[in-house]
Amino acid sequence: MLTVEALTGGYGRIEVLHGVSLDVPAGAIVCLVGANGAGKTTLLRAISGVVPITRGAIRFDGEPIERLPPHARVARGIIQVPEGRQLFAPLSVEDNLDLGAWSRRSADYAHDRARIYDMFPTLAARRHISAGALSGGQQQMLAIGRALMGRPRLLLLDEPSLGLAPLLVEQILEIIAGLKRDGLTVLLIEQNARAALAIADQAYVIETGRITAHGTAAEIERDARVRAAYLGV
Repeated sequence: MLTVEALTGGYGRIEVLHGVSLDVPAGAIVCLVGANGAGKTTLLRAISGVVPITRGAIRFDGEPIERLPPHARVARGIIQVPEGRQLFAPLSVEDNLDLGAWSRRSADYAHDRARIYDMFPTLAARRHISAGALSGGQQQMLAIGRALMGRPRLLLLDEPSLGLAPLLVEQILEIIAGLKRDGLTVLLIEQNARAALAIADQAYVIETGRITAHGTAAEIERDARVRAAYLGV
């Protein structure tokens, strides 16, 4: 579904990505493993179109998209859940969900909202509460729900468990696994590498803006260097 080829880019004169290449097959969860500052978030932002690239190609369904603006990529089905959630804090849970559907031509999205409430019952009970009043775990659920309101084909998830208690981390990752079972394709960045590899099909390791390893999630988890650097083994 997604092919990134020899991608170079970053922020102004600061080059963060150095020839990054990866593939995300349709219907798979692909996990990106790396230390803080390795370029994981920059790569997701480059795929979304909010960070410029200087060289390389991004293809979605075989079509080049590297020159498309972010909103055009969203319209094609590439939707990102950003690190830190970035909700509209003063607005209600329901308003935040509805804003996730802004790019859809039809205003008839009550069915999708009901699906999100079925997925996250705690949001249904708090639909009229401001997003800023939610707990961290509830805010992460809302951020994922807001993205799903846009009917993504490829979901980019940046550190969905950041700052959450272990029980909530398990719950969020199980939800992500469930999205894959429903046919959604996911590119996942997750600080809890062990938990992410447990639900992923494939994985890439990125170090200082370069891909240094790639394989099935099981192969990456067995890699002695990866285990020492990222799994605490």
